[in-house]
Amino acid sequence: MKKIFIIFTVALVTGITSCSKYLDQVPDDVITIEDIFKSKVNIDKFLANIYASLPNENTERYTNVQHSGVFTGAADEAVYNWSFPYSTQLNSSTWAKTDGNIASWWNDYYKAIRNASYFLQEIEAVPINQAGKLTQEEKNSYKAEARALRAMFYYFLVRTYGPVPIVGETPLDLNTPLSDLQLKRDHIDTCINYIVSELDAAAEVLSTAPLNGEIGRITKGACKAFKVEALLLAASPLWNGNTDYADFKNVDGTDLVNTTYSEAKWQRAATAAKEFINEFDGPVYNLFTIDDADPFKAAYLSCRELHLRDWNAEWIFARARSGQYQRYDRTPRHIGASADFQGGGALGATQTQVDAYFMANGLPITDPASGYQNSGFTSFKAPYDPSSRSTYNQWINREPRFYADITYNNSFWWYSSNVITNMEYDGNSGRKQSTSDVSPTGYIPRKAVQGSGFDWGALYIRLGTIYLDYVEALNEADPTNPDILTYLNAIRHRAGIPGYGEGIVPVPAGKEAMRAAIRAERRVELAFERVRFFDTRRWKIAENTNNAPIMGMNMNANGEDFYTPTIIQQRVFRKDRDYLFPIPNDETLLNLNLAQNPGW
Repeated sequence: MKKIFIIFTVALVTGITSCSKYLDQVPDDVITIEDIFKSKVNIDKFLANIYASLPNENTERYTNVQHSGVFTGAADEAVYNWSFPYSTQLNSSTWAKTDGNIASWWNDYYKAIRNASYFLQEIEAVPINQAGKLTQEEKNSYKAEARALRAMFYYFLVRTYGPVPIVGETPLDLNTPLSDLQLKRDHIDTCINYIVSELDAAAEVLSTAPLNGEIGRITKGACKAFKVEALLLAASPLWNGNTDYADFKNVDGTDLVNTTYSEAKWQRAATAAKEFINEFDGPVYNLFTIDDADPFKAAYLSCRELHLRDWNAEWIFARARSGQYQRYDRTPRHIGASADFQGGGALGATQTQVDAYFMANGLPITDPASGYQNSGFTSFKAPYDPSSRSTYNQWINREPRFYADITYNNSFWWYSSNVITNMEYDGNSGRKQSTSDVSPTGYIPRKAVQGSGFDWGALYIRLGTIYLDYVEALNEADPTNPDILTYLNAIRHRAGIPGYGEGIVPVPAGKEAMRAAIRAERRVELAFERVRFFDTRRWKIAENTNNAPIMGMNMNANGEDFYTPTIIQQRVFRKDRDYLFPIPNDETLLNLNLAQNPGW
């Protein structure tokens, strides 16, 4: 039986401000900072508190609840019907450097970094077999986990804000005067190299299995996977040869980025990904698959259950116990159904995301040979449906991932015995039932939607992600390498569609065409996994993808009129500033050496 490493929210140290209420007890039971490291129970809680600072993206409708982000609703793959998620401000480019959300991410991650550094400093002096019998193995693992967590928090900062100050190994004293805290930002390459070196050091200590079998703890594989992510970010166009950042400098004039393109950065990322695959693919992780006599259904079940069978062999790292918010957001309203099958359904998939899925023959819908039809209706049986139903032709004969990921009009709800989702105006999930808890687009993501009562982890990274990282980096560094087709096609085969060079699917001709194919595959395979937001930014294409109208169905109509293409939202993306979050305004006022991001 697997054991979950529970992330406690007991905050033993809250950063550079004060001790938490955990320490604020009656005098006879007071716990001091020094006392924490005399008890293994408190040591465990301290480390668990650092884990608790990991972002829980399953709560992203409530931005900054459990450090969650904005990364599904602010990507071009989805949009919230609700106005309160912070993604609304990003989508209209009305966000500001004075916003509390902006400050919260910055402050929370730096607090977590300080807590990790403090933990590393204090645990060093804890004797073995004291403090409740802390073993040498546990002590070594605890230190490595804290070190890896600190590197991961830096990675989260860098991918969001760009180059940041690396504050050092020793936590700042709480009484340090402000004059001594005038830290400047480190070069982007310095940040990436620090993250990579720390992850490598932690990986040298950690095992491929979590300590004591407690899933949710960082492992050697998790360290190596985040190393790949950091190197891929550094190699991407936003940070590799971006001349738009020629004036991106510290206050003292020192450069923060290198505007000269380097193919070696792609090679470094490709090497790290291949090293991961060579070491872990097979012995530790595998692409998740389910067998079925029907190959199409087998592929559908594989893609669906990959996200529903928590901590399966493909999962590398996730945040344990992440709550039910995502289920509500992605479950349609279903008025009249039992409570188990009702949700808010207010996260809508965009038409461009729906159109990104391939046809069952492996071709994109834009290919004349794909068989795609953009009008009319056909009696069609989806792989999860016990019956055939009249289905809009745009949605028939699509690839298995489409049916695992997207709830469309007149589709069967997979956890029920008889619930059909109708998003037309008068339908059980239509706007007549609720102007708030309703899809804005006529589509709802169903990927990773658990049944009632389940509480799975928030997945950060899996083996399929590493495959796609590898082929992307390899195509830029060594475009004729046969591994590109091998690993790209492995993803397609699991998805139940022909690989490139198979059937009627041609091999992309040249580096640029392969780049487009890889990006298209990432968009589908990693849909709604908080990846697309960062992909469009690191590729430097968000000025196009996020500066366009969001399209969907006509939610104010019934019958065939419902299927009329309708503009749902006009997005605004300012390319001079919106690629990076701004440094919180208060931070730049207090720290005069902290340069603000371009455009802010």
